[in-house]
Amino acid sequence: MRHEFPDANKEGMVALRYYEPPLDLIDLVGSIYLFTANTPYVSDMTRADFAQLRFMLSGRGYYTFHDGRQIETPGVCVLGPTMSAIHFDVDGPLQVLGVALLPLGWYALTNQDACNHADSLYDGATIGPGYTEILESLRRTDNHEEAVEQLWTFLRTCFRPINSSFQDFVKAADTWLANESSPRVEALIEATGLSARQVARLTNRLYGAPPKLLARKYRALRIASLIASTDEDWREIIGDSFYDQSHFIRELKHFVGVTPHQLKNKLGIVPRLTLLRRQLGGRFPYISRIS
Repeated sequence: MRHEFPDANKEGMVALRYYEPPLDLIDLVGSIYLFTANTPYVSDMTRADFAQLRFMLSGRGYYTFHDGRQIETPGVCVLGPTMSAIHFDVDGPLQVLGVALLPLGWYALTNQDACNHADSLYDGATIGPGYTEILESLRRTDNHEEAVEQLWTFLRTCFRPINSSFQDFVKAADTWLANESSPRVEALIEATGLSARQVARLTNRLYGAPPKLLARKYRALRIASLIASTDEDWREIIGDSFYDQSHFIRELKHFVGVTPHQLKNKLGIVPRLTLLRRQLGGRFPYISRIS
């Protein structure tokens, strides 16, 4: 299915297309997306994000994490939730069919605590033969719409049932992250009726980080998305969400990988495309738009 959409054969073309989840998977998956870069080499940043399941249809490369670790990207890449911007280098042409795994989706797919895989990845082929088989099937498919349908069908066979207590917690946590400009941990504790220790255990298990780090991540991503999508001065946008401008610059650099000036004027095409997903129409989970 490589390069099977308009202008995809154009040299130097980079494109990102999102597919909204069906209703039965909307609590588990933010989207399926098709990323194509018809270039001999791709080097760029990706911001802190949800966990991802990525099928490398073409291209080969590696990720460089915040602490300097470099890990080669397997054909089926299970990337845990990221708590900082990461760099990637790929020999192209590159095409990836990816799945943005929401917190419940991560746990339903892996049955593992997200904090044990945050800012790291592993080979999806180790989960079972089905992942290698679906990768080969996707590579043979000539039409990307058919490939996406194949992937939805495959995912339905992979997700385990999620208990209602996890569902209730994620609903409260997503609301907390989405509705507070600077999320306070006390507000999440109050909304859930849980102790601070219980809240920390659940955010680590499902989101991959303790609540304070999670709040910092979403605060930075929300404001970065606003800055990238408007002409307003970034100093006006941040308001009093940060201690001062230096504090915001450090947080932006950590979670998005750029300075405010780069965000407005020199942002790479990959982070620019992902940051603007808040403008998507259709049936996409709200939490995936504000991040």
